[in-house]
Formats: sequence, structure tokens, C-alpha cells
Amino acid sequence: MGLRIWHQSFTVLQDLPEYREELRKRIAAVVRPDTEVVLHGQIPGTYPTDYPGTDLKYRFLYWMHGLQWVAAAREAERQGFDAMVMANIPSPMIAEIRTLVEIPVVAYGEAAFHVSGLYGRKVGMLFFTTERRDFWPERMHDWGVSERFAGIMGAGVTFREVADALANPDRRKAVCDTIIAHGKKLVEECGADVIVPGEMPLNLLLALEGINYIAGATVIDGISLCFKMAETMIDLKNFSGMGPSRRGYFHDKPDPKRVDQVFSFYGLEGLGSRIVED
Repeated sequence: MGLRIWHQSFTVLQDLPEYREELRKRIAAVVRPDTEVVLHGQIPGTYPTDYPGTDLKYRFLYWMHGLQWVAAAREAERQGFDAMVMANIPSPMIAEIRTLVEIPVVAYGEAAFHVSGLYGRKVGMLFFTTERRDFWPERMHDWGVSERFAGIMGAGVTFREVADALANPDRRKAVCDTIIAHGKKLVEECGADVIVPGEMPLNLLLALEGINYIAGATVIDGISLCFKMAETMIDLKNFSGMGPSRRGYFHDKPDPKRVDQVFSFYGLEGLGSRIVED
């Protein structure tokens, strides 16, 4: 019997049909033949625009939207999925989520920055959501990779330009040339020898165009990384019994019934059931 992985996007995938279909094809090319990946996005109407950057540049709104990730993880486990992939770079509430479920949870940002140490000494990030620039040094500290973090650099393109390039292959080269030029600056000015594309649409575009290196620096393919890591963590759980730590304040698992009560108290009961398959 094959594996089932719950994919969760920070976007409302119904608002981005071209991105959703290219993502679906890329994932299918990456996973094992018998692995089923079910795409999920945020609940329709979550954001005032078709990309979450308008909200996620504000700390409070970022954490409020993060509640959907908690609900999604619990729903994935309830529905019998073998793992969850958080397909976004900031990985909201990943530590908290792992205290609530037993299935492996892989988060793109966390995984990319940790694995980067296997490919080079200094890791930098290219991104188009530039309003959150000061978010990242603190996040690197949270993940324990501050010493290897070379810095961040705008990719020189907007989300809309990346989305248009995904929808129109004829536009991809021009957009990628701009991204590569800014990636070279990240390498030359910040000393990065590994580059993490800072948003999943940006990652997808570079992967589709076969851009694995920029100025000699390895470009992390987050989609491949996340799903291969999810498959590996499922194997480790099944064959070796490995799972999340349950020791101490940062890892202890609360009673699921109490979690249900707290969700209900705050009017969030049924939140996970509203996150539907795309």
C-alpha cells in the first residue's frame, strides 16, 4: 500500500490555477510511483488578494493565519495521512504542530535551511516578499542556523511576474534571467554558496527551468526536498519507530480532548474540515 501525504500551501490554490497545476505535475514527477499527494490550500477568502503577502507582512496576521496550519495537521492525521508537507518558507507554528500530531511534518523553510549545511557552508535566500525582510534573522535563530546564514536578497521580480511565467513558458527565460542576476549578487556580496528560493512559486519556477546552480552556488529544490524527506521520515517511523520528541515543555503533547476544547472555546471547532482538497 502506497503512502499518502497531505500538502498544505499558504496560498488559496483555487485563486492560482496555473500555479496549482504546475505544482501538481512537479510533485508527481518527484514522489514514488505509489505515493499519493493531495493538495490543500488555505480556506477560500482567507486573504484580500490572490497572494498572502498582503497579510503576511504583519506579524499578528501571520500568526492568526497560522492557526489554519495547526488545524490542517490535525485534520491530516485524523484522515489517516502518513505525513504532512508545509509547502511554505516561514513554516508557521511548526514546533507547536509537532507537539499535537504523531505523523511526520516537513516544513519547507526549516528543512531547506537545515539541509543546506550538507551542500555548502553559507546559505542565503532570494525572495520577492521583501516586506518581511527583518523576519528572517530571527527565524534563522529559531531554527539554529544563524551561524550559517549569509543573508537575504530580493529576487528582482514580483509574485505576479513569477505567476505569469509559470502560466506562460515563453516568459520564463526573462524572469529567470533577472532572478539569476540577483542570485549572483547574493553569492558575490553576501558569500552564499547555497541559495534557498524564498517562496514556493519561485522555487517551482527555478526547478522547472532546471536552474540548479547560480554562480556556482547550489539552488535548493524545495519541492523535491520536502516530499523526499516526508517519504524518508515515514519510512523511519515505520521501520525504526522514530517520531517527534515528547520530552519537556517544547515537545510535550497535550491531551487531544483538551485541544478540542480550547479550539471550541475560541470558536475554531471545525476549522480543519473547512480546509478541503484542491
